[in-house]
Amino acid sequence: MARTRKTAEEPRMLANYESVINQITDAYPTLSDRFQQVARFLTQNPNIVAMQSINAIAEDCGAHPSILVRFAQHFGFSGFKQLQTVFQTRLSTAAPGYRERISALDADLEKTKKKGNLGFLHDLVVRDIATLQELLNAVTEKDLTDAARALKKANTIFIAGQLRSEPIAQFLRYVLSMLRRKVVLLDSSGGLAQEMAQVMGPGDVLVSIAFRHYAKEVVAITEIAEQNGTPTVVITDSQLSPIAKNASVLFTVPEDEYSFSRSLAAPMCLTQGIAVSLAALLQEDKTASPQIPTVTGNLRRKA
Repeated sequence: MARTRKTAEEPRMLANYESVINQITDAYPTLSDRFQQVARFLTQNPNIVAMQSINAIAEDCGAHPSILVRFAQHFGFSGFKQLQTVFQTRLSTAAPGYRERISALDADLEKTKKKGNLGFLHDLVVRDIATLQELLNAVTEKDLTDAARALKKANTIFIAGQLRSEPIAQFLRYVLSMLRRKVVLLDSSGGLAQEMAQVMGPGDVLVSIAFRHYAKEVVAITEIAEQNGTPTVVITDSQLSPIAKNASVLFTVPEDEYSFSRSLAAPMCLTQGIAVSLAALLQEDKTASPQIPTVTGNLRRKA
């Protein structure tokens, strides 16, 4: 009996979301500017890609629908609809996504929603709650453990975070200093951050923090770490971030556009989680909850 010949499209229909995203991530540096624009949107908004029409996605993405079709074909799909099927399969088996959580939370809080400034606060709180819930799905036990072990092992922990990320970097320096780690904050003061970064070596660790639109100096410092063989713990918004490619441990924090500024709730919470994971490794009493000392607490004990 003659065997049924498989079509070229069948293997792509069986592709899972993770493999497709990895393929896009690997190819990203070689893509055209238009394709990179599409790649960023698809990887950062998978639920939108799954649920909306190609015209709506193209409008949100800022590209013509034909660009989306050619993008899908570039990665071996017959068209955009076939690529979209991969995102739809992921959504049908995943926990409720970011947008769905916002809608549900918004409905729950609608009775207390106020107009004016309190309404602005309402919108921010709803988005932060949804983002924090999504963070729980994005971060793994292994990632937190690997990050804590790298920070414990490091001779010196270098931290790079500027612009919007600077408060996160400052907070991380504080908690790591309280845990008696040797910490160097590579800030922009004096214009010597990149020169200071040149002393990083394989026995150190760089914690690199950047979100859209990525601080150029943080990107440059991360590249220096790669050149020097320094392991990196990266906190960013996407696998396609310029600081994500060669990360030793990568944390991607889900976020949404805000009308004025983007919230720091999720990345700050993640930073606290990393610090507590390190505290758990360092403490002698493994049965007690990990504690991070404070400056005021230390002063009271010395009094």
